[in-house]
Amino acid sequence: MTFALIIYKMKNNRTFLALVLLAFLASNYGNSQEKENLIKPNVIIFYADDLGWQDVELNDLDEPCAWDTPNIKALAKDAINFTNGYSPAPTCAPSRSALLSGLHPAKTGITNVSGGGIPKAQRSEKYMSPYFPEGLMPENFTIAEALKMNGYRTGHVGKWHAGALQIQKSTNQGFDFAHESRGAHQGPKGAKNRLNAFATHDKNDAYRLSKEKYFPFTKESPNGISYPTDAVTENALKFIENNKEEPFFLYLAHWMVHYPIHSKNRELLDYYCDKLGVELPEADTEWTKEGQNNPYFGAMVTTLDWSLGRVVDLLKKTDDPRNPGKKLYETTYIIFSSDNGGAETRRAEVMSDNAPLDKGKKYSEEGGIRVPMLISGPNIPKGETKDVLINQLDYYPTVLSLTNSKIPAKYSSDLDGLDISGVLLKNEKEVLNKDGKPREDLWWHYPYGGETKNQSAIRSGDYKLYKNFITGNYVLHRLYKDGKRLDLEEKFDIAKQEPEITKALAEKLEKYLKDYDAKLPYKEPSKFKNDKDVTAIPVIVNDTFDAASRKVAIQLEKENSNVVESYALVKISDKAKARKKGKKSKVKSTYIRIPVDAGKNNLEYTFTVPKEAIEYGIILIDENRFMVKSEFHKVK
Repeated sequence: MTFALIIYKMKNNRTFLALVLLAFLASNYGNSQEKENLIKPNVIIFYADDLGWQDVELNDLDEPCAWDTPNIKALAKDAINFTNGYSPAPTCAPSRSALLSGLHPAKTGITNVSGGGIPKAQRSEKYMSPYFPEGLMPENFTIAEALKMNGYRTGHVGKWHAGALQIQKSTNQGFDFAHESRGAHQGPKGAKNRLNAFATHDKNDAYRLSKEKYFPFTKESPNGISYPTDAVTENALKFIENNKEEPFFLYLAHWMVHYPIHSKNRELLDYYCDKLGVELPEADTEWTKEGQNNPYFGAMVTTLDWSLGRVVDLLKKTDDPRNPGKKLYETTYIIFSSDNGGAETRRAEVMSDNAPLDKGKKYSEEGGIRVPMLISGPNIPKGETKDVLINQLDYYPTVLSLTNSKIPAKYSSDLDGLDISGVLLKNEKEVLNKDGKPREDLWWHYPYGGETKNQSAIRSGDYKLYKNFITGNYVLHRLYKDGKRLDLEEKFDIAKQEPEITKALAEKLEKYLKDYDAKLPYKEPSKFKNDKDVTAIPVIVNDTFDAASRKVAIQLEKENSNVVESYALVKISDKAKARKKGKKSKVKSTYIRIPVDAGKNNLEYTFTVPKEAIEYGIILIDENRFMVKSEFHKVK
């Protein structure tokens, strides 16, 4: 049995959990009594998808944002706006897994989307990506589990994208309630397209337009317009209403503004066409006008903003039963942000524009990782702006602090973010680490794609340094000077002009990569046929499996390059469900990594295939960064 499955069974054993909780709470009884009058606040994390730093009316630089976000602007008046707020990764799944687990993507290995597969190189690339898991496994202790341990009701609404197996589901990762449909983000199907799939007032319409009217208020609609029914928003409101008697944690991970780019709201789409001075084409073609000019995208941003407004309005009008005389809005911390920087284009479709930030989603440049970030709630100053470095990894330890929640030391000591409650509540100028020293830097790891993407990055003060894994080169930019914008566009590489800074940041970055055992891209032997080292790659001469012991033995040919890393991949899956109406149910599966034992001279390798595994193989990395894969065998 794998470690992940053992932990899963332990976590789902009520007796075991009860004993752990009793022991843990008893050990912290004295500490908890110090704040016996504390009424635990509620916590909402409103997490947008692919919403760029310049896609909201918060951080306008050079040109005002074209999209209307009145509810985000209103929340900012009651919040701190962190202008140097960052996501943990430039793509979705690693950021979500990092936020939920409190662990850096390099630590969990979840550094990209669509993981859990056998590594391979794309057609146009000479390097293959390292193996990375599909999502969180039961041994990861999520923020939902932490708060649930401390008496919170926990709810997840919207996009999960942190694992598809049953053991990885949100309800097996600490959430009491989950609703994960796309809601109004569901794209047109069949003969419908984004020009003929608009919501109506028909009572049988699944996306029936609201009777209530909302922004925008125009000459044609002075009282506002209707919005399509959105199951994501409605279920978030339902969770709040049903759980207000207890402290609650809501992770509202909206599907918008991710592709597909469309809107079911014809009135809102027409509003943006008028505002932008554009016309919708007669046929549903990709929008190719550059800049912030796509009316479909604008409608999605404002719909996302409307969803936030619905949540805030409910909090403002609802009495907090645990705090007589106060509304839920007064006793709830709201964290608003996005999973990564804005996605500017997809194929020929132009969605938005991150300028002046460079690049966007899937890139470690500022456009791919700098995100809008607001935090509001009890005792947090209103309407302030701070430029201190903040990472979404900070949410986990900060929420623990804000809610006076305690978790076992083995989990709290492993968290990679920092508690920023001092900045939020005490007007501290800098985020302090566990030693009381100011935070110096943040770093990112994205070893995927071609030469322009495949890199790690570190931000330290005014400077940002990149290491490219294809060329091995370092690039240095100075974003700010004396608190003022200098090269936010990242146009000028000053690595040669500033050799000492380059060296210092490179050493820091290399240490992070080593300490976190960050996985790198590897050479695909078939694409390096002219490389002299390819002739010496490890060769597997014997590959046996003993069915009785389930032990695999691998033997290599002598006198080839040295193996510096080895591991096995085994495939596990959910159990097949009963067939319905003659249709086969889709069974989710994924490859997980397990260790192997290296024998004498690194020529012999053994490992035991877990009993639940249905396939296995071994991965070998040699001293020249070539990856060698064994044949993958199905377990009979």
